[in-house]
Amino acid sequence: MSEARTGKRFPLELPIKIHRAEEGGEHSGMTGNLSAAGVYIRADANLEIGSNVEFEISLPPEVTGAKEPVMVKCSGRVVRRDEPTPGGKTSETHGVACVIDSYDFVRHE
Repeated sequence: MSEARTGKRFPLELPIKIHRAEEGGEHSGMTGNLSAAGVYIRADANLEIGSNVEFEISLPPEVTGAKEPVMVKCSGRVVRRDEPTPGGKTSETHGVACVIDSYDFVRHE
């Protein structure tokens, strides 16, 4: 199997908010790794391969060098889905890989 990933990946575990227009809901999760081209997410959201997804990641000052956290709003799509694993709380956690199609940095004023 050939490697489809592009760009340097950073093993960052950061909180992520996932927005699904089809559901009208919001889910929380954690990133597993992050690059300019994509993100691996562990969440209780049922994200199907090929589905569009919007999410927000708060990058801490230690990562960006800024004085305050930097919010990044992303749009992308699910390209891989791993089998669920016990989440330890009340539900199962799904691992999904998403391609980032576009992103914007959000300024807090």
